[in-house]
Amino acid sequence: MSTNRALSGSLQPTASRSSRPAKAPTDGEVEALGAALDFMRLLWATDHGLQRRSKRMEVELGVTGMQRVVIRLIGRFPSVTAGRLAELLHVHPSTLTGVLKRVVERGYVHRERDAADARIAHFTLTGEGGKIDGTQAGTIEAAVRRALSRLEPDQVETARAVLSALADELSRTDR
Repeated sequence: MSTNRALSGSLQPTASRSSRPAKAPTDGEVEALGAALDFMRLLWATDHGLQRRSKRMEVELGVTGMQRVVIRLIGRFPSVTAGRLAELLHVHPSTLTGVLKRVVERGYVHRERDAADARIAHFTLTGEGGKIDGTQAGTIEAAVRRALSRLEPDQVETARAVLSALADELSRTDR
C-alpha cells in the first residue's frame, strides 16, 4: 500500500493516486489506529518525503540526501575515517561504502590511505565538495531546519528522545 494514500472514512486505501494532498485523518480515525500505528503512519510520511526530496536533490545538486550528509560530516570532521562516519550516521560500514565510493568518484571527496594501516582511509572535501557542503537551498537539511524552527526547544528535545528510543528499539535483535 502506498504511503501517500489518504485514509478514507472507513480506513480503506484509496483506489487511485491523486495529485491532490492527502486528506488528514479525523480524530476518530487517528484514535482507531492507536498510538503506534498513527506514529508509524507519520514515520512513513517522513520517509517518503526524505526519499522524494533526496531524488530531487540528486537532480538539482548532483548528490542525494545521504551523500550530502556525508559531505557535511566530512566538512565538519576533516580526515574522518569511514568507520567514524558510519558511527556518526548510525549505519553499518558496508552501507556507507557505496555512498563514499560515489562521492569520491564524483570529485566531491578525496580518499587517502592511512600511512600506518592501509585498511583505513581518511576522507577530506575537495573544492567541489566544499561547494556542496555550503549549499543550503533545496536540501533536506534546510527543510529540517525550517521545521525545527517552528518548535519550542523542549519539543525538539522530546522529539529527539522519542526518535532515539525508537532507533534503539529497532536496532535490537527480535525477541
